[in-house]
Amino acid sequence: MPYISNTDKDRQQIFAKIGIEEFEELIQAIPEKFRLKGELNMDPALSELEITHKIQSQTCRNICSATANSFLGAGVYDHFIPAAVDSIIQRPEFFTAYTPYQAEVSQGTLQFVYEYQTMICELTGMEIANASMYDAASAIAEAVLMAVRKNRLSKAILPASLHPSFVEVIKAYTEGIGIELLTCPAKDGKLDLEALEAMMDESIGSVVMQNPNYYGNIEEAAEISEIVHSQPKALFIASVDPISLALLEAPALYGADIVVGEGQALGNNMYMGGPLFGFFATKLEMARQMPGRIVGGTLDAVGNRAYALTLQAREQHIRREKATSNICSNQSLCTLAAAVYMSLIGREGFKEIALQSAQKAHYLAEEICKVPGYSLAYPNASFFKEFVVNTPIPAQELIDKLLPYGIYAGVKVGEHKLMLAATEKKRKAAIDDFIKALKEVSHV
Repeated sequence: MPYISNTDKDRQQIFAKIGIEEFEELIQAIPEKFRLKGELNMDPALSELEITHKIQSQTCRNICSATANSFLGAGVYDHFIPAAVDSIIQRPEFFTAYTPYQAEVSQGTLQFVYEYQTMICELTGMEIANASMYDAASAIAEAVLMAVRKNRLSKAILPASLHPSFVEVIKAYTEGIGIELLTCPAKDGKLDLEALEAMMDESIGSVVMQNPNYYGNIEEAAEISEIVHSQPKALFIASVDPISLALLEAPALYGADIVVGEGQALGNNMYMGGPLFGFFATKLEMARQMPGRIVGGTLDAVGNRAYALTLQAREQHIRREKATSNICSNQSLCTLAAAVYMSLIGREGFKEIALQSAQKAHYLAEEICKVPGYSLAYPNASFFKEFVVNTPIPAQELIDKLLPYGIYAGVKVGEHKLMLAATEKKRKAAIDDFIKALKEVSHV
């Protein structure tokens, strides 16, 4: 970490510069009853060497996916990232902790965002994309709000197969503003089409589908789209895994109106679950309803290619009550990594990554099901790189027992249900080691 000097002499110089004599003058707006009177309950002061040792001892307790045999997923995935990605994004002209608010000062920043938007459109088949949202959860929530702005219908259907964290964020976004959230039940690990059809009427404004869904299963996207669009005003919101689009049909082809998703798999590390970025794309006719930043391409006064923020219906630029969203920034560095990653791997690389992820996940599932007591929780559902198994002992107990083996077994999704993920990085030997350990700890 950087060392920042802040001595008493430094403070006095700052006070003199801003025209005060003591620190208390800076906090006059805080009522006296809320100010801390006693000493902070802090550990004794440590030297730089001592605090460095203490921090290192804490961080060494973490077991990262590079050293562990990890089958974690549930929205954040361990895909291979070419070394060139980090090398490029750490160039000084790119490397910043936050999006520059006055983006026009940097044509380079605007250019890579424009190129990122173009790639998202090519990936999803949609006509326009924004510069990104904070994560997939905020992207889905913003999509629900956008649907209400578009069709003035305040009911949204969420599938029971949607990521539970996404549901919580959507609830937080829509609380108190008159949007009613309905839940469509799941059947055999997927959205129940008959139940959805029964729920559809002229009051439904939008339907959300996650594909592959929270349990890793591939939804019947075309059939869902047909049911949703049986009501002319209803909008179909598809949340997708970008890697899966190398094998699965592009959302535009099955009639999605708004496409969102978690972009972490595109060149960003797992980072203990963040930072992430959400991508957001839609039809051109709804561009003015879309939240977040949009970079457009144009020509300058002398005919050179130039870029600028456009269609700026965001909180930062207009009156808040008229804004499409209070998200006035984007995950710029994460999307830069995504743009570099997609440029490096190309179309064929995308297909290879998706194919290997699917093959290794299916090999993992087949080998687990050979262990007595284990079976697929949803045997009739197709999956991409993630799936759920029934376990003979409690899932949390299984996870705990495998930790001493250096294995992250997956995510508990039920008392006796474990969800596992595999990507192109997972070698056959690592899967076989996991199966061996699984057999050793699985006796009831």
